[in-house]
Amino acid sequence: MKIVAIIQARMNSTRLPGKVLMDLGGETVLARVARRLRRATLIDEIVVATTNSAADHPIVRECQRLSVRVFRGEENDVLDRYYQAAQWISAEGIVRITSDCPLIDPEITDNTIRSFLECRPDYASNALQRTYPRGLDTEVMTWEALARAWREARLSYQRAHVTPYIYEHPDRFDIFPVKGEADYSNYRWTVDTAEDLALVRAVYDRLGNNDGFSWRDVLSLLEQEPDLVDLNRDVMQKALQEG
Repeated sequence: MKIVAIIQARMNSTRLPGKVLMDLGGETVLARVARRLRRATLIDEIVVATTNSAADHPIVRECQRLSVRVFRGEENDVLDRYYQAAQWISAEGIVRITSDCPLIDPEITDNTIRSFLECRPDYASNALQRTYPRGLDTEVMTWEALARAWREARLSYQRAHVTPYIYEHPDRFDIFPVKGEADYSNYRWTVDTAEDLALVRAVYDRLGNNDGFSWRDVLSLLEQEPDLVDLNRDVMQKALQEG
């Protein structure tokens, strides 16, 4: 099975516009995501799925610098963008990653893919029943599941967030939650606000501004310096319906 990670990215994010190309220890946020994903052993190819908007030309240039393939599609219908990108690259298993997760961990991503390959569901995710920090989210689905969601999903948030139609319909899809051994879901490591970016920048700074550290290194750091968690403690996650 050809496993393709598709990273969705655009410049016009609502809470922190341009965040995917903001500096993170000498590299862009997007570069950190792509380079960490490259360490995952079960991913055959990585594609960045951005939009046809002129505002996203800089993302294309950054992908060229990173030697990462890029697909351009619908801006607001992200489900269509994923479907078209997966069809374009002939993906059989699709790994959904968002570009605001610069602490994405290749071990955890591989673990989610491995569960998908061993158990053969339509959809596997480590975010269905959260045990990992927010920002390590990995979703894996079959081409057939993605295509069915693309055909049947009608609500705007289902199109904007790609997978809700799948996990909201366990009667139509075989769904597999991937959980860790302990619950660290209280941590927020995604980048959606300036406060989130401040935390992630502090983490990279403390860990040498390279991509080689693991999520366990981040846990150890935050246990040693618990004040860092306060940087984005008050950030509330947006509801799906907010876009």
